[in-house]
Amino acid sequence: MVKQADPPLPAPLRRASLLPPATSPQIVRSRTCPDADALLVVMAESAGRESLARLPDSGRWKDLHARDKPRAGTVRTGALANRRQTLAVLGFLGEEAGAFERLALAGRMLKEAAARSPETLGLAAIGAPATTDAALEALLSASLAEAFALPSFKSEEPGRRRIRRITLPADTGLDLRYVQACAGGTNLARWLTALPPNFLDSRGYHSVIVRLARRHGLSMRWLGEAALRRAGANAFLAVASANERPGAGIAHLAYRPARRSRGSPDLSLIGKGIVFDTGGVNLKPHRSMLEMHTDMGGSAVALATLIALAELRAPIAADAWLAITENHIGPRAYRPQEVVRAANGVTIQVVHTDAEGRMALADTLALAARTRPRLMIDFATLTGACVYSLTERMSGVFANRQPLADALVEAGRSSGERVWGFPFDADFDADLDSKVADILQCAVEGKGDHILAARFLNRFVPRQIPWAHVDLSSATRGGGLGHINTDVTGFGVRFALELIVKQNVLKSLERRA
Repeated sequence: MVKQADPPLPAPLRRASLLPPATSPQIVRSRTCPDADALLVVMAESAGRESLARLPDSGRWKDLHARDKPRAGTVRTGALANRRQTLAVLGFLGEEAGAFERLALAGRMLKEAAARSPETLGLAAIGAPATTDAALEALLSASLAEAFALPSFKSEEPGRRRIRRITLPADTGLDLRYVQACAGGTNLARWLTALPPNFLDSRGYHSVIVRLARRHGLSMRWLGEAALRRAGANAFLAVASANERPGAGIAHLAYRPARRSRGSPDLSLIGKGIVFDTGGVNLKPHRSMLEMHTDMGGSAVALATLIALAELRAPIAADAWLAITENHIGPRAYRPQEVVRAANGVTIQVVHTDAEGRMALADTLALAARTRPRLMIDFATLTGACVYSLTERMSGVFANRQPLADALVEAGRSSGERVWGFPFDADFDADLDSKVADILQCAVEGKGDHILAARFLNRFVPRQIPWAHVDLSSATRGGGLGHINTDVTGFGVRFALELIVKQNVLKSLERRA
């Protein structure tokens, strides 16, 4: 359990809660379609109008279907002839639709429903049981995302109604516990990533982590700057050197299932938590700096995934290591051409102070590796090169073992949070050769920087430990992504749970070892 008192909060933080509301919609099952504010129905584009006969006011649904030829991915709306004038939302799904297509359709349907600010929803899917459960899962996940309010600091809130009850068919085979844990983790990552930087600074984030650890029964220790100095974590400390106040550190949280209080963890989740990134001495221009309060998105994903594993009581001993600091400009800021020694003894020649994420992660990976986990996964909004390569629709992945690389891509496909595997060949290391240190922080040219960043991080992970790196180019996207209709997506939690829980990647790697 947490072994320390909460750190004091700065004045702005004392006036607002940094934790999201603990409430979520009630989920009920019913044998009949509910008399709700909105009824959302997914059906195959090839299904005929007669398949709508069991819905209430089926004539209205058939009229919706008959408006035009059904096309996959499209949504139609109307109103039922009941006392509530229930909003009818009909979505068409392609026969070959995968998880992303299901989520994207669900997101569009919820966006249509949200215009009416419904308090009660009914969800249904028409088709074969295997496809209806998958469609319902997407609808439910989108509903739970839509019901969640991101942080707002307006003096006068408009008092918008939010979804408070969701009704599912009685015969659904959904694992509601898993769906809710996944949605809750995604929403927590969205909340933390959206918080303003004067609220979620290093000290504010420390306080949030302490409170969440206590709430979810996680053990925690905080490695502050003095402890990191003793550990030789000079790469992390270089990034933190220009901070106005001390408060940077690495949070180490642990979840242990019953009868697993000792021994090395099965899994270590590592997250980049740069709560604001100015770029340092190599200062970012205005547009590049504007959204840099979201540069801690990787740590939010790692933290939220650990909490979801605890809520699911997963039989996995899991740790999270969160690298929390700002990257500021000032007289004590680290500079290009400095040489620093990381916690594992590797010396780094600094090239660009805006490549701070890999510096903070280097020490965090090295410290996490000392606990000898069976698998390490890091999450980071690390490079613009990954965004330029993939846009924000997918995130990039790298792995030091091919079976793990294959599992990452499959988890992206199955979860609907898609990822793309990039080359990880050792010959890229030639671009990071340094004349004065063991390794360059980055290349002077920006070509393939996402690949070079992964090769850099590889130097801080022992070869015997399977390791994956997730470059979160999808952490934010204008207009949202998939079933998330806000710019901050929370991308990564759903993907990670698919990989860890559903695919059971630990057992898979064990079989292939």
